[in-house]
Amino acid sequence: MATPAVMVQGTGSDVGKSLLVAGLARAFARRGLGVRPFKPQNMSNNAGVTADGGEIGRAQMLQARACGVAPSIHMNPVLLKPQSEKGAQVVVHGKVRGACDARAYHALKPRLLESVIESFDRLCGEADLVLVEGAGSPAEVNLRAGDIANMGFARAARVPVVLVGDVDRGGAIAAIVGTMSLLDGDERGRVRACCVNKFRGDVSLFDDALGVIRERTGLDCLGVIPHMPAARRLPAEDAVALDGRAGLGPAPDAAIKVAAPRFGRIANFDDLDPLAAEPDVTVTVVEPGDALPGDADLVVLPGSKSTRGDLAAVKANGWDIDLAAHVRRGGWVVGLCGGYQMLGRSVSDPGGIEGAAGAAAGLGLLDLDTVLGGDKRLAAARGRDVATGQPVSGYEMHIGATEGPDRARPMVRLESGEDGAVSADGRVMGCYLHGLFASDRFRHAFLSRLRARADSGVAFEAGVEAALDEVAGAIEAATDLGRWLEIAGER
Repeated sequence: MATPAVMVQGTGSDVGKSLLVAGLARAFARRGLGVRPFKPQNMSNNAGVTADGGEIGRAQMLQARACGVAPSIHMNPVLLKPQSEKGAQVVVHGKVRGACDARAYHALKPRLLESVIESFDRLCGEADLVLVEGAGSPAEVNLRAGDIANMGFARAARVPVVLVGDVDRGGAIAAIVGTMSLLDGDERGRVRACCVNKFRGDVSLFDDALGVIRERTGLDCLGVIPHMPAARRLPAEDAVALDGRAGLGPAPDAAIKVAAPRFGRIANFDDLDPLAAEPDVTVTVVEPGDALPGDADLVVLPGSKSTRGDLAAVKANGWDIDLAAHVRRGGWVVGLCGGYQMLGRSVSDPGGIEGAAGAAAGLGLLDLDTVLGGDKRLAAARGRDVATGQPVSGYEMHIGATEGPDRARPMVRLESGEDGAVSADGRVMGCYLHGLFASDRFRHAFLSRLRARADSGVAFEAGVEAALDEVAGAIEAATDLGRWLEIAGER
């Protein structure tokens, strides 16, 4: 008998598919089921390191956590990491396969289906229920040939589908009806029901709309899911979540002000989330064209999937000038991964790993040089911050090596060795450790160096767990979990 599975497809990107799967995963896991998340193809520069030594999308890392299991490369067998407007790095089963443009990738997709099905079958072998997440929309008919992300996968794996629309952005009725009208007969037959997400206010106001959807599509609605504020306390899937969210912190008048420039290929920006969780910290994500705020206490340069490309954008936006002024005023700077590489004197890419081969002058705030090349380092890591002595943990995910005189002052000492560098005055620093600020004791000690403060008592990881429980509870109250299981069993 086939393992029960159901696929959550959306009427578009950012309709809440990832969060819905995470909430359902936690809800079913709390009922004692062995649940596994699965996304055949993901496109995101937010990624994490798995227990089996690969990388997958950050959303699948969170979904695995919701299930109470270790993340695996098989939960996201194909990951696309955009490096330019036209090209992306292709990661298959957790390892870099190469890079290609959109047209070349469309030709490659049919050959990747075997890897996708292999991973799905493996998860089915260890689960009571597999929750599958689609990508974008199945109605993108121009991309239908060779599809492995939505209906192409659903057909190959014989998985039933629930279609999700986002009422918060408006047009949910048209989106659901329109999506169904663009599917072919077999695809429409795979959609068993719909679900409406992100509703604010009186849910009964949507009752008449459900009748219209049923009349036009034949679909029953599994529930109208409310807008969930707890979602803001969870890592976002990709940079789309930053749109319209300049302020991530709790209060614009907070005592400690942190600024982070939004790179075009920003990666793993959830490194900022623990800072934003502090009640006396506000995090401003600075959009291109805007200046870095002059009153910031700390500027964080986040990760990047295209270090030289984003470094060029930093200079084009004048952020290098703003940053130099910030340092002259006595401000603090932390660079993480790609941001750390930018802080040095130069970044070289002799093999053209992230684009055209070449080199670029860095920001010159640390006496270091970076050469991109070699195998990608993917590893969980733990150790201690040198300045405060506090424990830190996280993961490394980078290509290249950074060396220079300032490496004599490492930022952290990990079990694998020393990492990072610190300026002579101790105010400019960087390292390759993602997840650094999620370590509560370190975060408090670091912020106390910026400004005297009482320990807030924020336990970041416990907060993520609580947010997952809140999301699961809201979904369980708004939808019929039994009906989801019935649909999953229709394979």
